[in-house]
Amino acid sequence: MIDERTQQQIAALRKEYELLRPGRESLLGLLAESELPEQVYNSNAIENSTLSLKDTERILLEQEAMRSVSVRELFEAKNLARVIEYLDDRPQLPLSVENLTLLHRMLLGGINDAYAGRLRGEGEYVRVGRHIAPPPEFVPGLLDALIATYHSGHDRYFVDAVAHFHLEFESIHPFCDGNGRMGRVLVNLQLAALGYPPVIIRSKGKQRDYYPLFQDYADSHAIEGMALLLSRALRESLHKRLAYLRGQRIVRLTDHAREAGLAPNAQLNAARRQTIPAFRERGVWKIGTGEGI
Repeated sequence: MIDERTQQQIAALRKEYELLRPGRESLLGLLAESELPEQVYNSNAIENSTLSLKDTERILLEQEAMRSVSVRELFEAKNLARVIEYLDDRPQLPLSVENLTLLHRMLLGGINDAYAGRLRGEGEYVRVGRHIAPPPEFVPGLLDALIATYHSGHDRYFVDAVAHFHLEFESIHPFCDGNGRMGRVLVNLQLAALGYPPVIIRSKGKQRDYYPLFQDYADSHAIEGMALLLSRALRESLHKRLAYLRGQRIVRLTDHAREAGLAPNAQLNAARRQTIPAFRERGVWKIGTGEGI
């Protein structure tokens, strides 16, 4: 569960974000556009796509690929970008099974049309690691119950609620393919509905920092690790937007550390813990400096 100190930090960042964002929608839109390749790259890389960030950028810009790219990976990049952009324009899209299947159809269209836009059917069992997902006949009811629980959990801190939803959604594994990318898209749909910016769940370190959290949930229904991961990603996203909204100078964190006489490694560790207002752009840790405009 997210501790009170972290909740207070997120609340303070949210308050400043709400104060500074009016009239700056175009700036926030540019930030979202610049993050799109990172969103797509990281989510697909978690699913073992071989595309690099540069590959993804070129595909989304409709430029010639720098190397031979499989048709599946080409569609994975374009389709996921399409889903993200679709939701950017619909931050209040209701969380429902109908909308989940709509998004899934967009995600898998042209990749696997036999699976696109439908839940697992008769005889379609799946296993992820040691976890065997529930039988397909239970999937509709489990999804309905999960969505109802999420909407009724008003006494639960929102990051804890989103973390639980993500873990349980992946545990149900409602689709034959695309569950991981769908689950991460839904995290941002839930945050957008609450007025928060999107987060990026990073592929780097996934074997250590992300995958084990699902086994923890399978073993003991533990959500603490996922809630911590999402809270750090959310604070990072807010720190980035606030640095731009304040009009601060954006510099590499390592350069800032050297200029300030601080140990770069210690600052990088603090950035990962989000105990300083640092954020990543194209995988590079940066920070806003100065008072801004």
